[in-house]
Formats: sequence, structure tokens, C-alpha cells
Amino acid sequence: MNLDTFLHNLHFDIDQISPPDWEVDWEDAPLAYKLYRGLPVVPLSLEVPLSCKEMEAPAKPELRRMGHFLWYTFGLNQVSQSLSPIGSNEEADGFMQSFRRSVPSGGALYPNELYMFLKLDDLPEGIYHYDVLHHRLVLLRKGNFDSYIARALGNRCDVSSCFGTVFVTTMFWKNYFKYNNFAYRLQGLDGGAVMGQLLEVTKRFGFAAGVYFNFLDRALNHLLGLSDQEESVYAVIPLSVEPTSWAVNRSGRDGMASASELCEEVTSVQNNDWVRSIRVKEFPMLTGINKASMQESAKSFRKISPSETNCEGRPLTLPHVKRISYDLASVCRERFSPDMDFVSGKVSQEQLAALLQEATASCLYRNDLEMALDRGASRVTLYVCLNNVEGIPDGAYYYDIDAHSLRELNPGDHRIALQNGMPAGNVNLFQVPLCFHIAGDKDFHKAEMGYRGYRIQQIEAGMLMQWLLIAATALGMGGHPLLGFDAKMCDEIYRMESQGKTSLIQIPIGFYRARPWLRGNLIS
Repeated sequence: MNLDTFLHNLHFDIDQISPPDWEVDWEDAPLAYKLYRGLPVVPLSLEVPLSCKEMEAPAKPELRRMGHFLWYTFGLNQVSQSLSPIGSNEEADGFMQSFRRSVPSGGALYPNELYMFLKLDDLPEGIYHYDVLHHRLVLLRKGNFDSYIARALGNRCDVSSCFGTVFVTTMFWKNYFKYNNFAYRLQGLDGGAVMGQLLEVTKRFGFAAGVYFNFLDRALNHLLGLSDQEESVYAVIPLSVEPTSWAVNRSGRDGMASASELCEEVTSVQNNDWVRSIRVKEFPMLTGINKASMQESAKSFRKISPSETNCEGRPLTLPHVKRISYDLASVCRERFSPDMDFVSGKVSQEQLAALLQEATASCLYRNDLEMALDRGASRVTLYVCLNNVEGIPDGAYYYDIDAHSLRELNPGDHRIALQNGMPAGNVNLFQVPLCFHIAGDKDFHKAEMGYRGYRIQQIEAGMLMQWLLIAATALGMGGHPLLGFDAKMCDEIYRMESQGKTSLIQIPIGFYRARPWLRGNLIS
């Protein structure tokens, strides 16, 4: 199967991308977190503040505060116990126990990992891995790598002025074991959720951040000691509290180092890590498209000019509302993904306006895909099917961020079609007032970014998904991200064909009843 066919089927015909006889070996499942053996470790403080509401003044963090930052971003914050649904084969006795984090993940498998290059006063400079299970840092490589990382980014960021740089990676096997080739779509979305959460936490901590999607993949994988066949960097996020140049003049990039040249500058490291699985299968489609997405030199770095969405339809101006005030720590603990727990309830225009405004406010983030790093524009957009919203007729709408208004695209109740488009049927959409669809370019900006564009698009959809879930939770609602939906049918509901867009993920949002489970905080 060629890559174009694979990506098409991954979105529109998922039955074609995995073997029909695929069986999940639960007894040989990998861990949801990566563990290194025999390396120096730095414990992080377990006395994490249980509130994260006030914005802190910019200041270079010490190790204790860095630990809080990582815990709020990706740490284990709760343990839950419940009985699995009737017919579930994941646990033979029906008992389920899981460790929860601030971000959702398909199947709670968390294929992404966090690495950091840190320069703190009370920590040796070097490359670290965040050990989620033990809430500690593992030292992978000692030394200063400002110049190396800056050149891997095409000398477009003054890394020397940053106290740290985050590398978000994907471990292919961690969810391939369950989802086979469909894992590739999940890995980008899950990575985006982590990045969306990280950017929200940086605001609370007074850090400035820039997201880089263009970089020399092999050079950074080599620096972190990763095998391209097992794990790969998906995004690079430098962090700073000082004035930083996020977009250095690139006129001299012809003389920059290639990935191969950078790899020769530092020795290889082969660290002993444990994933628990004894029989790790091959995943040639995932490694193949990852290889095709790699950038070998700064000459291949590209930008994307977001295209305008011109939806025709009756405009409906939403009420002007204030930004939601909430405690991010509390919201992360309360985040809940209802399935059959949704209950019918009327949503006011003010609640809808606040939800849309809050979720999209973070879409204007600093990144390297646009003409200027300090000017934001979203490449993913929000569409929604409304039902039982006060003062707004049922129908399919597009949300215009700039005008803070809805465009009516297709009036009427679309719940039957949406429900029929869900093969699993694990969510009762007749109880859901808001069914969101995050949409993006149907060709995933392939002309500009090649196959890397698909990965970037999924990441940005995952970021917006996380911001939508945070806003919904702050308003007392829950959201359940879904990839088991009929994208083609949803595109027809919103009449996206003329816009060259397609639905990337479906997120029902609404009120819910309490689930019968035991849930407790891991840090208090």
C-alpha cells in the first residue's frame, strides 16, 4: 500500500488499513510509560500545589518548580477503579484500574513521551527524560547542547536564551499493539493534546514558548538516543523567561549543517529502556511514513499560509462574554469523558459563546509554520451540530473566530445521521446538545509540507481538542473525543467539499451523570 492510499484509508476507510484477523495480545501489552534502567535519576518534589489559577511572574525556574510544571503537563494525577462494560475483553474479570493524566489518550495508552534539555541553576545541564511513573528526571546525556539544538532548528531560535527545550516524541509500539496501523492517526492527536496542555501550563508559570514543527529529525533523535524505528521526535518547544529571538534571519541557511553532519558531532548513546512487551511486532507503514516525513536539511523547512474559510450561511452573532476564570489544576482533575453517561440538558447562548471563545483563544500560539512567529492563525477550525441550545435553531454551524459568530450551514436535527455514522455506538448522541467536529485541509497541506503535513495537522487538531475539553470542563460539561465516525458523511452535513476541508475528529460535549467508580488523587 503506497503512502497516499494509506493516508486516504486512514481517514475515510479504516477497515482497509489493518488486517481483518488482527488480535490484541493484552498479556503482552506495553507499559503506558517509558522506563529507563541503570541511569542517574533526579527525584522531583511530590509536594505539588493543588491549585494552578494565578498567572506567575516570569522567572527562571528551579528544579522544584520544573517538577510542578511537568506534573501539571503530563504527570499521573489520579487512579481510578471501575467495572468494564459488558462485553469488554480488555479485562477478563471486568475489573479495570487506570492511572489518569491531565490529557486524554486513545485507549489510555499514551504513545507520547517528554524529553527536555534543561539549564537550571540547581541541576546539571543535559538531556533528560521525564519518568512519568516515578515523577522524576532521568539523565540521558550530560552537557550543553544550545548550538546543536539551534542548528537542528535551522538557526531560527536563540536557544541559548532559553532555560529549557521540550521534545515531544511518539513511541510507535505503545498503541500499535492495540490499534495496528490506525495508531498513526492517534499518535498525532495524542501528541497534540499533550502540547495543548503544555502551552496552557506555560501561561500559568509565566514561561514563553515557541512550537517548532520543522527540524532535523534524525539529528534530534540521535541527541536523545532514540531509534527511528521505535520512537521519533514530533515537535520541539523551547521555553524562556528572557527576551528571545524566535525567528532568526534564515538568509544564510544554505551553509547550515545537515542532519548527518550534526549526528557526527556527538557520540551515540544506547540506553537500556523497558516497555514490558516480549513480542514487539514490526510496523512498516508507521516507520515508512515517518521516514518519508523526515527533514534532512533546513532547505526543506516550509511554512503554511492558512487559507480563509468562506462559509456562506445565515450569520448568528453570539453574545459577548468574559473569559472563563478557572483553576487549571481543578479542571484537569475533573476532566471526564462521558460515553453512555451523557444526560440531556439545555445549553444557554452564553455558555456556548464562552465555550467557543475560550477553546479558540489559544489557537493563536507562536509557531514556525506562519509568516511571523508572533502572529497566529489557525489551520484547524470548529464546526458544530447544535441541539437544544437556547435561542438557536437546531442545525449544523461553522464558528467564525474573528467575528465570534456562527454560520448556519445546514438547518435541522442531525443526530440520527451522526449516531448512524458511529460504528461502535458507545456514545448516545441523542443526549448530547453539542457535537463538535474539528476540520482541516483535506490534502493536509501536502503541497507545502509533504507527508509531514498530515502529522502536523493531526497535532494541531489534538491541541484544539484539548483546549475544547478544558473549556467544557470549566463550564461543568464533559467531552468524549471520537475517531469512530463517518468523516465523509460529516463533511456532507457541513458542506465542506467546496472549502477543501474534512472532519478530523468528533467531540460530543454536554452534561453527564456521575459514573459508579472509585477515584483518588495520587498527590495531595
